[in-house]
Amino acid sequence: MIQRIQSVYLVLVALISGILPFFVNLWSDARGEEIYAKNEVLVSIIFYVIGALALWTIFLYKKRKNQFVINRLNIILNLFLLGLFVYRSLNLSGETSVSEKGIGMLIPVFSIVFLTLANRAIKKDEDLVKSVDRLR
Repeated sequence: MIQRIQSVYLVLVALISGILPFFVNLWSDARGEEIYAKNEVLVSIIFYVIGALALWTIFLYKKRKNQFVINRLNIILNLFLLGLFVYRSLNLSGETSVSEKGIGMLIPVFSIVFLTLANRAIKKDEDLVKSVDRLR
């Protein structure tokens, strides 16, 4: 059933992680150049993997346990990306007045929130199915 609420959350994660980082700057370097996800290969790959995992999870609606596990894997990947951003922001040169952090660094946080909401909805569906099975 693709029309469930967790599918909406997962589509939001796919859109946020698959499209938004390529239009919103992640940070500005010491020369004032804005850095996007397309400028950093590793960051770009991680964003694409996060979006692809979210889209793939939508179509696993018959296997709720697998959905739950893949969402947890996606959360761990987002935490890794967030750690990479924190590490990168602490190592930016010219920290006094030149370099700036962009709004794109918050994208993994929003993805984690939506993935957690999707996992809650999946857990609720799984509990509902278990309770109906007990009545049979």
